[in-house]
Amino acid sequence: MGSPTGVLTSFSHLTDDEVVERVLGGDTALFEIIIRRYNQLLYRVSYSILRNDTEAEDVMQDTYVRAYEHLDQFAGKAQFRTWLTRIAVHEALARLQRSKRYQDMNSPDDNFDGDVMDHFPASGQSPEQSAASSELRNLLERAIESLPDLYRSVFMLRDVEQMSIEEVARILDLSDSTVKVRLHRARRALRKAVLASTGQQLAGSFPFDAVRCDRIVAGVFQRIGAR
Repeated sequence: MGSPTGVLTSFSHLTDDEVVERVLGGDTALFEIIIRRYNQLLYRVSYSILRNDTEAEDVMQDTYVRAYEHLDQFAGKAQFRTWLTRIAVHEALARLQRSKRYQDMNSPDDNFDGDVMDHFPASGQSPEQSAASSELRNLLERAIESLPDLYRSVFMLRDVEQMSIEEVARILDLSDSTVKVRLHRARRALRKAVLASTGQQLAGSFPFDAVRCDRIVAGVFQRIGAR
């Protein structure tokens, strides 16, 4: 994930609300801080819905442009990242609908069975054994991709991005209990698929490197400038 370049580095300490205030005040170049700050998050959630790298990047650009155009509508009632991620989720689902590959993300779940695990279970391996190799990371990413659509985004936001149950529920327009049900089932499916062979931590999964980060920044500002 890229970091703000040049003069923007001196503003990277600003909170989201402070960046928004400055952008609305005319310092539009600072919007790059928002883009670089949330590229990883938006890529992960967009990819979790679309499972297509190119489409996920398209959704990211659409999200930033829409957010920029409607920045004055951000009321501050929720965290900025929640507001931004909701836009990305809606953009991704709309793209699925247009491509006729949409599956209802809000279809009813069966009655919850079993306990709710607050964290993805560890395998008990030593720190050395848990070191993230690319082979193990790829295994875990493939397992996450294979999750049913209903569960994948919940798992990505809660366990990969470490968002709270309440924030995930707000982003996906679900109840807290539904989030817990889907999270439990996602974890159970993943445990069955990979726990026997890996204790890989999730933080390194689905990376969004600096080159791609720069491409998103350039694309967003090109589209903003055209307006």
